[in-house]
Amino acid sequence: MMKLNRVAAIVLILLAVFSTGVLAQEAKGNALVLQTDFGLKDGAVSAMKGVAIGVDADLRIFDLTHEIPAYNIWEASYRLMQTASYWPAGTVFVSVVDPGVGTDRKSVVVKTKTGHYFVTPDNGTLTLIEESMGISEVREIDENINRLPGSSDSYTFHGRDVYAYTGARLAAKAITFEQIGPVVNREIVKIGYQKAVMQGDAVLGNIPILDIQYGNVWTNIDKKLIDALNIKKNDLLKVEIYNKGNRVYQGTIPYVNSFGDVPDGKPLAYANSLMQLSFALNMDSFSAVHKVYSGPEWTVKVQKVSK
Repeated sequence: MMKLNRVAAIVLILLAVFSTGVLAQEAKGNALVLQTDFGLKDGAVSAMKGVAIGVDADLRIFDLTHEIPAYNIWEASYRLMQTASYWPAGTVFVSVVDPGVGTDRKSVVVKTKTGHYFVTPDNGTLTLIEESMGISEVREIDENINRLPGSSDSYTFHGRDVYAYTGARLAAKAITFEQIGPVVNREIVKIGYQKAVMQGDAVLGNIPILDIQYGNVWTNIDKKLIDALNIKKNDLLKVEIYNKGNRVYQGTIPYVNSFGDVPDGKPLAYANSLMQLSFALNMDSFSAVHKVYSGPEWTVKVQKVSK
């Protein structure tokens, strides 16, 4: 009997320790992920992190990137879409690419259908998040409540004064989503671009981004459309690339698994890490050699070459 009582006591202690750990983990709040076009040459990003730590010293803060090209709202939208689904529900993303800072553009927080949060100006940054995750609700930030105390006379650093502060409070559970501000009863601002679609025996799409380190060209044509064209390994593809309707590139490219499947300097088509059709030169930059870049104004047409 004494042994049974001792075992029961140990089990109760372990359950108590486990429960305490779970509650402590829940109390820590959610991760805060920052993205800007600020770069790291000055103290802007550090100031944002300082504001966040001032809200909660235990807050877990991570960087998505601070190297978005200046004012490039489209790339900000893409990088969020590329990254967000790999983070757990509840994660709070703060994205500040804000050429309209200090104007009447709206500052919002979006809750997606996946349970993620995005704090950003409503300037097109949320275009691809709406498509990839779906939007459950949008609230406009009430700056009378959710603004760094003492910053009301500052008009050019909302990333620090409004977005980092509000995002940190939400991630730390100092406020609820409902305390952000009023519900926005209109569509978010969206950037127009060529969706990936079948057109006869071809696929049309967009070049949303470059694999910037290597100059590879990524499209939004996914594996389902690749399969719809019945494209197999070593098939040849006729590729045409346009910028604002003007053809920049035309060529025939083999579809292979990876870069080493073709000789150095030769072109290849492949499915990238997001399982989307991409183009590269083995050991060289497709973008630099062919003057092909990315953005909503870049389109691509792909056809399988008949044997």
